[in-house]
Amino acid sequence: MIKKYLQKIIIFLVLVSVGLFAKAQPFANEIAAFKKQDSLSFPGTGKILFVGSSSFTLWKDVQQYFPEYPIINRGFGGSSLTDLIRYAPDVIFPYDPRQIVIYCGENDFAGDTSLYPSQVAQRFFDLFNLIRSRYKKVPIAYISMKPSPSRQHLMARFNVANVMIKNFIKKKRRTAFIDVYKAMLKENGQPKDEIFLADKLHMNAEGYKIWKKIIEPYLLKD
Repeated sequence: MIKKYLQKIIIFLVLVSVGLFAKAQPFANEIAAFKKQDSLSFPGTGKILFVGSSSFTLWKDVQQYFPEYPIINRGFGGSSLTDLIRYAPDVIFPYDPRQIVIYCGENDFAGDTSLYPSQVAQRFFDLFNLIRSRYKKVPIAYISMKPSPSRQHLMARFNVANVMIKNFIKKKRRTAFIDVYKAMLKENGQPKDEIFLADKLHMNAEGYKIWKKIIEPYLLKD
């Protein structure tokens, strides 16, 4: 009886510890899903890696937009730049990409409105340096944080951080700053409502068409 009782306690403690680990490690389920997907069908190396937050996550048909470019999409919704740093060994390094395209930063501000643009820009600098420590010559492109109707209160911060990241990137070799910000604005400077889903945050197909036109010239062919 005592032995069975102790076994039940051990099982309970293991389950609790697993649950606490999942809570302590945000996006653990998403990362586990990527690993499972890779174990079933590894996408290969030497491709263009799209990594970042939900604007990539929801671009499920991204390969159809760029049929001439082999793309691996490792966007996980809600992620911040600190999450990309944390999970770089899981979502960047396994693929030895020919090019890395990053979209991230919005959620840093949305998750902590006390952050200054310089702090979020520094997070990108840290991510960039981490990638460069592994890949000295792989081109890195950063897509500017986009304006959206639901985050108009953060647009000024996005804009300043975008400028800081752009200035950092232009001093580095094999880099590109891809500016989608201006193309998503109306003449009055407000975001174009018609290119967003009902949540006024994520883009619809019209929004992704704008991105395709701007991004494609920066992608590397074989």
